[in-house]
Amino acid sequence: MSVNKKLAEKLSEYAVVKCEEPMRFHTTYRIGGPADYFIQPESADSLIRVIEILDEEQIPWMVLGRGSNVLVHDRPYQGAVIDMTQALNNYEFSEDGHLMAEAGCSLIYIAYEAMMHSLSGLEFASGIPGTIGGGLYMNAGAYRSDLAAILEEVLVYRNGKVEWLPADSLDYTYRHSIFQKNKDWVILAGRFLLQKGDSHEINELMISRKARRMDSQPAEQPCAGSVFRNPEGFNAWKVVDYLGYRGVVRGGATVSSKHSNFIVNASGTASAEDVNSLILEIQKRAREELGIELITEVERINWDDSI
Repeated sequence: MSVNKKLAEKLSEYAVVKCEEPMRFHTTYRIGGPADYFIQPESADSLIRVIEILDEEQIPWMVLGRGSNVLVHDRPYQGAVIDMTQALNNYEFSEDGHLMAEAGCSLIYIAYEAMMHSLSGLEFASGIPGTIGGGLYMNAGAYRSDLAAILEEVLVYRNGKVEWLPADSLDYTYRHSIFQKNKDWVILAGRFLLQKGDSHEINELMISRKARRMDSQPAEQPCAGSVFRNPEGFNAWKVVDYLGYRGVVRGGATVSSKHSNFIVNASGTASAEDVNSLILEIQKRAREELGIELITEVERINWDDSI
């Protein structure tokens, strides 16, 4: 498939459109081949119109937040990537502790805004470099909490309709939601219930956790966060350590010596294949030698075997 200039012009009526845009500019791994169309809608209405046009033209599409939990293949993506961060970033706190936040909102920013409103419940998210939409997609969490724990409902575009869906209908479990099996459902916003708290105490907790993250995680290097989910009864990093992979290098990709559940693009030249080969190698050895199935948190995009 090649870029259709007339289609790009039509889409440009509702969004900023870049053709053959390298995805490495839009992922925290700094990895990814070019997308035929990289689209930044102007509003929720324009987003819906963009999707309608792409479906009419039978152009594959996917939604992207801040690119913090994905491994995009080096090959060209023959379709459209829709960036949610430029328009869908409105939010509102109510006096009774409710928060409505659109899908493009930064999780870190919203966590700090909640603190400023003396609202507790989002402290765990103050170090997650993703968006509300991405967080709802994967049920982002840390420190034994996650978004599902405070979620009431999600505003979704599906089957040509916009509707609020209650949280208990969305199959939320550890790093899982119904959205992962329904990739044509587009998360537009979430509504959450937070608890009254003391802003000073909330801020102190967030500061201490930030210091802990800086000491224990390779925040200074391009990566996608934790690679593997914790198997039941184990910490993933301990499994990787036991197998001897801390500091191991494959091409331009390295298992972090600081935290072995992070694979980093330390060289700045790593390919998606470099990262994926490390993932597959670690999974194979964990399965064969320990009987442990390591499931990835990082989602592969534009891979032949992606789900």
